[in-house]
Formats: sequence, C-alpha cells, structure tokens
Amino acid sequence: MKKPWSGRFKKPTDILMEKFSASISFDRRLYAYDIAGSIAHCQMLGKCKIITQTDSKKIIGGLKRILKEFESGKFECDDRLEDIHMNIENRLTELIGSVAGKLHTARSRNDQVSLDIRLYLRDEGEEVVQLIKILAKTLLVLARKHTNTIIPGFTHMQQAQPILLAHHLLAYIEMLLRDQERMKDALKRINIMPLGSAALAGTGFPIDRKYTAKLLNFSEASHNSIDAVSDRDFAIEFCSTIAILMMHLSRFCEEIVLWCSSEFDWLELSDSYTTGSSIMPQKKNPDAAELIRGKSGRVYGNLVSLLTLMKSLPLAYNKDLQEDKEPIFDTVDTSKMSLSIFNGMIKSARFKKIPLHRLDISGFLTATDMADYLAEKGVPFRMAHEITGKTVAHCIESGGNLQNITLKELKNISAYFEKDVFEHIKLENSVQKKNVYGGTAKKQVEAQIARIDKKLKNKPKLSHSK
Repeated sequence: MKKPWSGRFKKPTDILMEKFSASISFDRRLYAYDIAGSIAHCQMLGKCKIITQTDSKKIIGGLKRILKEFESGKFECDDRLEDIHMNIENRLTELIGSVAGKLHTARSRNDQVSLDIRLYLRDEGEEVVQLIKILAKTLLVLARKHTNTIIPGFTHMQQAQPILLAHHLLAYIEMLLRDQERMKDALKRINIMPLGSAALAGTGFPIDRKYTAKLLNFSEASHNSIDAVSDRDFAIEFCSTIAILMMHLSRFCEEIVLWCSSEFDWLELSDSYTTGSSIMPQKKNPDAAELIRGKSGRVYGNLVSLLTLMKSLPLAYNKDLQEDKEPIFDTVDTSKMSLSIFNGMIKSARFKKIPLHRLDISGFLTATDMADYLAEKGVPFRMAHEITGKTVAHCIESGGNLQNITLKELKNISAYFEKDVFEHIKLENSVQKKNVYGGTAKKQVEAQIARIDKKLKNKPKLSHSK
C-alpha cells in the first residue's frame, strides 16, 4: 500500500517493520478526537482562505461520515496504514477523492497526535474528577452514619488512641479532595492547543491558531512549536496525579482487607464484591479491595515508563513518542475502573458493631489521656509521660489494663492520681475531649462533614465547557 511519505523511498517497508511500527491497534480509540481536530483545522483553513470554502465543506462532510462509520462499528482499520491518522485520511480520500489531501495543509502528524492526546486526556481527566466526587460523596454518607462509632486509631499498626470511625473516613475524603484538585490543576496544562506547530517549526501558511483553539475549547495555543510537538510532560503529570490517587485507594484497600479479617471483624463486604475459594468452602475473600491495591502497581509502572521514555529524547519529535499511548490509556482505564469498583464496594459494605470493651483490653488506648490528666494537675508533661509509662508497665506485669486498675494501685505509682482520673481515661470522654479544629471530637467531626458537604455541592470548574 502506498505510504503518504513514499515519494522519498524506492523500496517498500519490510513487513515485520510495518507491524513493529504500527500503532493502530491501540491508537484507534483516538478516532473521535482526531476527527474533531481535523474538522476544526479544516474550518480554519477555509476561514483563512488557504483552501476554498467548497473544499472545506466537502472535507468536513467526509469526516463526519467517517465518524458515523466508527460509531456504528462499520469502519475497518488497516494495519498497513500505521496509525489512526492515516486510516482516517485514507478513508477520506476514498470518499471524496484527491481533495482530501488538502486537509493536511499546514499541519503534521506531530502536532496532530499531540492534539489528539490532549483532547483525550482533557475529557478523561474531567471524568476522573467526577468519579472522585462520587466516591467522596459515598464516603461522606458513611461518615454521617458513624459519628458515634469509636474505633482504635493506629500508629505503627499498633493501637494508639480512640477515634471516631467517621473521623477515619473523613481522612480519606480529604485525600480524595486533594486528588481532585491535583487533577483539575493538571487539566489547565493539558488544555493547551498544539495544532499549527506542524512538524516542529510552525508553518508558512497564514493560519489562525487562536481561531482553531477557540473551536476546540482550548484556553490558549502553545507558545513554542518545538515544545508543543516534542514534550509529554502534560501526560506525565496526568499519570503522576493518577498514581497518587491510586496510592490513596490502595492504602484504604489495605485497611479494608484488614477490617474484613476475623482478627478485626469490623467490616463485611457485599457478596457482589467478594469471591470464594476453590477448596475452602468457608472463605469470603475481599478481591475487589485486593485488586485495586494490586492495580496501583501497574499505574506506577506506567508513570515510570513515560518518565523513562522521555528522559533522553533530543528535540524535537522522535518515534519513541509512539510508546506514550499505551501507558496513558492503561492509566485512564485502570483508574476509572478502580474508582467505580471502590465506590460500589464501600457503598454496599456493612460496618459491624464494635464492642467498646474489646478496644482497650491490651492497647492502652487512653494512656495519653492519663498523661494529659497529670499534666493538667501541674505535672510537667515529660514526668507525666514517665508516670503513665510506669502505670502501663504495672498493668502488663499484673495482667490488667487501664480499665480495671484500682485507685490504690495508681496511688502507689504516683500521689498525683485522684479518683477523677477514671473519667479522663474513658474511651468516650477521650474522644470528646479532642475538641480542636480537625480533631476527632464529635462536634469537630460534624463540622468537617458540613464543610466537605458544602464543597462537594459546588460544581467544579473544569478546563473547558463541552
């Protein structure tokens, strides 16, 4: 098959090389963006009288027909035509004849592919923003249900202090909101229009790049033609943002796996998001959480792949850049599926009643409150810390805990202890005393919920209006 660049060559492309260099197997998903970009480019060529309005209308009509063929599943891609751009151009020639060749005036596949990726990531990024918002709302509903549920907070995977389950869930919402803001910010740099940069130097035709940018809802046109076709930092930033998001989901999934274990027994996932064992009839495995946790690794790999791809590329365009698409596509697909599955999993999950008497048997959850009690009595905190440490050591040696130690035992350790210490080290009182902004007291948690609820109700400002 004749190549668009065949004029320079005397020998045909090796068959294996043809397969090796073809990208149509994965970049065909860009068809709608490629056609949208071509229509805008053609409109601009007509407006600037670089081609006639008659030719412009004929080309646009052909492109719209090709779009319908794709959408109906009738379009057949040819691997010999390398990529989505040449497949569309070849079909356009079949439909309208040689006038189709005028479409490529004042552009290159270099700026064309950069445009397609930006258009694609703009839409996908905005969808990710919405999926994050949906998940955050689901978690907020769950938090509202558990403003009275006390759980142990952990450090070093050891019980540390009592907190509200709502407070724990709100921590993940805060992370998700930052993920959302990062994506919205990344979209600002994605929403730059590269078309008109051509191969690398721009074009000698009197094009109107601002007009093309307006047609495609870009905030502005790129400022440097070399930079526009040769860098993919906007895609790297997108994948970096998704990697952070997946890290947050993975951390949450790790806790969900723990909470579903018989050792914790705090949470039960719906049958719809779990599987059984092929040999052990009793098993109910948290596969959804484990898979999301595992898929974070492939997203990290995609990010590293793009960074490695770009690290030694001289300016301007190099064929290496063809390798950018599969990591980008996989990152988009993995993150969207993970967000959707996570939302369904946590929305249908059921938290079990956590018996308060189980929480402070061995973890000494209110030891810090005991130290604070002594500090409030005027004991220097370092001394209060030491006294409380000795109290914990005594409990361990005697097989007791802070809930059953006697006042006599406490007096033997320090004369500063009075009967009112027992009120200070109750789990409920410990939680309610953390009444500082951002703390775990119910009043503060309810304020956090109200603030986040207001934020989630605001319509996010995205990179462009559709």
